[in-house]
Amino acid sequence: MEHEPVDGVELEGSAEFAGVPDAFQRLWTPHRMVYIEGGPQPHVDECPFDRAPTLSDEEGLIVARGEHAYVLLNLFPYNSGHLLVCPYRHVSTYDLATDAEVAEIASLTQTAMRVLTAVSHCDGFNIGMNQGRVAGAGVAGHLHQHIVPRWASDANFFPIIARTKALPQLLGDVRAMIQAAWPAPAAR
Repeated sequence: MEHEPVDGVELEGSAEFAGVPDAFQRLWTPHRMVYIEGGPQPHVDECPFDRAPTLSDEEGLIVARGEHAYVLLNLFPYNSGHLLVCPYRHVSTYDLATDAEVAEIASLTQTAMRVLTAVSHCDGFNIGMNQGRVAGAGVAGHLHQHIVPRWASDANFFPIIARTKALPQLLGDVRAMIQAAWPAPAAR
């Protein structure tokens, strides 16, 4: 198919190079369309953090369950292994959490850091909570802490220019790997 030359250079349409090996590394991430089309909170009818513990660990992407809080994979991860620590109780902000919830969120966060370091060999972490929609919370009604593993080489031009993040592992595979490495409750 002929295309109008640009600066004297004949360009080919995408139909001519789709699926043909070349120097470009194409990232196909169709699972992101749910997030892109639905916005930051696709679960408007039901709190995903109230629902997750009612499912099997595999279906809920849960890697560990405590008495007051649990750990699950982020459905829309920034990096592979992006975990969330949530209290079971539906509470919106950290100041409303009980002392027992705060203590277990902290303990589960420490364990998650150790497990992620062991299984993914990450170089560091971003840990934090967005409190309220205005602060960037995608699910503002239910407290959750992010644990994002970071590697020295994990940032490139995709997040900055193309607003695309490469995730080299499937969520189910990551969940199984982290859950298998999670220590028994007495070993925490």
